[in-house]
Amino acid sequence: MKELKIMLGTIEDVKEFVNITNKYEFDCDLISGRYAVDAKSIMGIFSLDLAKPLDMVIRGEGKSTEELYEEIAKFAAK
Repeated sequence: MKELKIMLGTIEDVKEFVNITNKYEFDCDLISGRYAVDAKSIMGIFSLDLAKPLDMVIRGEGKSTEELYEEIAKFAAK
């Protein structure tokens, strides 16, 4: 399991993020305050406050989690 903070500032960012996460079989969640949604759900993501960084939890192990981590690195909150 890995955790990181991400920012999804535009609609295009959300679309690209969902397309990336949907390529992987393991679960990923986005957490904003007390709300948690499936990171593969575009509707779920739009229900969160996207003005703030989101906590992402990747629930997988192995090489594929490292690949996902590299693909979404551009969304990492600074």
